[in-house]
Amino acid sequence: MTNTARLKTLPPAAVPTTLPLLSRESGDSLVDQIVRTIQSRIDDKLLRTGARMPSIRQFADLHSVSRFTVVEAYDRLVAQGFLESRRGSGFFVRERSPVANPEMTGTVISSSGHAAGGNPTENPAQPQQLDVVWLVRNMFRQMPAQKMPGGGLLPPDWLDGDLIANGLRAIGRQNQSLLLSYGTPQGFLPLRQQLQLKLAGLEISAAPDQIVMTSGVTQALDIVARHFLRPGDVIFVDDPAWFLMFGSFAAMGAKVVGIPRLADGPDVARLAELAALHKPRLYVINSVLHNPSSTSLSAAKAFQILRIAEEHDFTIVEDDIYCDMHPGAGVQAATRIAALDQLHRVIYLGGFSKTLSANLRVGFIATTVELARHLADRKMLSTLTTTEIGERVVYKILSEGHYRKHTERLRNRLNSVRDKVIRQLERVGLHTGNATGSGMFLWTDAGRDTNVLTEKAMAQGFLLAPGSLFSPNQLPSTRMRINVASMADPGIWRFFEQELGK
Repeated sequence: MTNTARLKTLPPAAVPTTLPLLSRESGDSLVDQIVRTIQSRIDDKLLRTGARMPSIRQFADLHSVSRFTVVEAYDRLVAQGFLESRRGSGFFVRERSPVANPEMTGTVISSSGHAAGGNPTENPAQPQQLDVVWLVRNMFRQMPAQKMPGGGLLPPDWLDGDLIANGLRAIGRQNQSLLLSYGTPQGFLPLRQQLQLKLAGLEISAAPDQIVMTSGVTQALDIVARHFLRPGDVIFVDDPAWFLMFGSFAAMGAKVVGIPRLADGPDVARLAELAALHKPRLYVINSVLHNPSSTSLSAAKAFQILRIAEEHDFTIVEDDIYCDMHPGAGVQAATRIAALDQLHRVIYLGGFSKTLSANLRVGFIATTVELARHLADRKMLSTLTTTEIGERVVYKILSEGHYRKHTERLRNRLNSVRDKVIRQLERVGLHTGNATGSGMFLWTDAGRDTNVLTEKAMAQGFLLAPGSLFSPNQLPSTRMRINVASMADPGIWRFFEQELGK
C-alpha cells in the first residue's frame, strides 16, 4: 500500500487533505520537507484551525520515516506557532493571528475601460484567495525551484553562486571604510560608467549622470511612479503583464488600465483609443521578452507606440529586466523604444535579479540628466542610498568580462530545455500557441479556469501562476505562465496529465 493510499484511510478530522509524498532525492532534509509542507497547508487553510494532526507513530509509519524525525518536525512547528501540543491528546493546528492586507485606494480598469474593483478583501469562506499577494507570498516561501513551475526566477543551480561569492570576497578585501559608509544617492559611479557601455551596446546613449541605481526594477518602478502619479491619474500597463505593478500603482491612488498585448507588442489601435479617453501619465511596457509571454516588440509597433505617446503626451517606462536573456540581433526581432527615442520620452529600466541574483537587488533607471537628479532625490528621501556592496559586486562581474559568458550559458541552457518542455506541455493538454525561441516563460492555455487548477496544484505542493493574476481586471482565465527552467519534477507532469485528461 502506498503512502498516499494509507493517508486516505485516516479520519477526515485528522488529515483534511492528502499530504504529498516525501522525497529523499530533493536535497532537503526530511524534517525540512515535513515542516515546509505543513506550514504551507496551514497558511493556505487546507489544514484548518483545530484540526488534529496524525500521531507521531501514525505519521512515521505513513511516510516511512523515523519517529525522531516526526518529533523534531512537530516540535519546530509548535515553536513557530503553527501547531500546539495538548497533553494526552496529540498535536493540533493552532489558531494564527490574521495579518491585515494593505489598503488599496486606487482602481484597476480593464482593457475595456470599465472599473474592476478598488479594495479587494479576502473572503473567509474560501479556502484561499488567489490574488497578487497570494502568489508573491508563496514565491517567498523558499519552496524548491522544481516545485514552482509558476515562479519568476531561474533555479539556483542555473545561476553561478561562485561568481557572486568571489565578488563578495574581493569587495571584502578592499578598504573597509568603503563598506561602512553610505553609498552615493545616484549609485556607485564605476558601475554607472559600466552601464553606459552596456546601454551603448543596445544603441541607447546614456551618460553616468543619466543613470540612477535602485534596489531592483521593483524599486525603480516605484520611484518613477511616485514622481509622476497623483491620486486619480491613469497609468497604462500591458494586459497581461507583471502582476506586482497592479496593486502597487492602485495603492498610490492611480487608475490602472490594461492594454491588450499581442504577439508583436500591444494592440496599438486600442492604445490610441484608450489614450484619447484616459490621457494617461505613464505607460509601463516590457518591450523585450515580455512577462508572461516572452514575446518581443516589433520595430513597427515601437514606432507607433512612440508616436501615440507624443500625440497624447504621456511618458513610456520601458522595463527591460529580461534584456540579457534575449539572443540579440539577427535571431529574433527585438526593438527597444529607448533606442528610438534616446531617453527623451522614454525612461529605461534594467537590472540583474533574473540573471545574477535576486538577493543582490541591483537595478537602474536611465533617463534625462534633470529627471535622474529628481529621481535620485526621491530615492534619497525614501531609502537614502542603495546598498553599494551589491553594486560593487555587479561592477566587478561586468567589468571583468564574466557576465557576458555567464548570460551566454544561461541562454544556451534555456534553449536546451525549451523545445522539450513545449512538446511535453502540448502532450498533456497545455497549448503554447505563439511560443518564441527565447526567454524563460511560456504563456500556455489550459482550456479551463487556471485558478481551480492552481488550487489543486498547491494541494500537491506545486506553485502555479494562473492567468487571472497577470491581468489588471483579475478575471478568471484559462491562461497560465510556465517557467521552462522549473519543469524538471516528474510530479508536475503527472499532475497535468491527471487534471487535463491526457
